[in-house]
Amino acid sequence: MSKSNNQHVVPQAKDYLNKMKYEVAGEVGVTLKEGYNGEISSKDAGRVGGNMVKKMIQQAESSMQSGQRY
Repeated sequence: MSKSNNQHVVPQAKDYLNKMKYEVAGEVGVTLKEGYNGEISSKDAGRVGGNMVKKMIQQAESSMQSGQRY
C-alpha cells in the first residue's frame, strides 16, 4: 500500500470541495453516500467531477469580473 504525499495548500478547501461534491451530485442526479462511493460508475464520477470543475471556473471568472483577488 502506498502512502499519499498529497498536501493541502488550503486546508479549509477540503470541506468546501466536499460540500460542493454533494451539491453537484444532487444537481446531476447522482446519489452519493457519506464516505466511500467506489460503487458508482466512472461515467457518474466524471459527471460530478466535471461539473465541479465547471462550477469552480464560473466562480473564478465571476470573482475576476468583480475585481476580487484570491
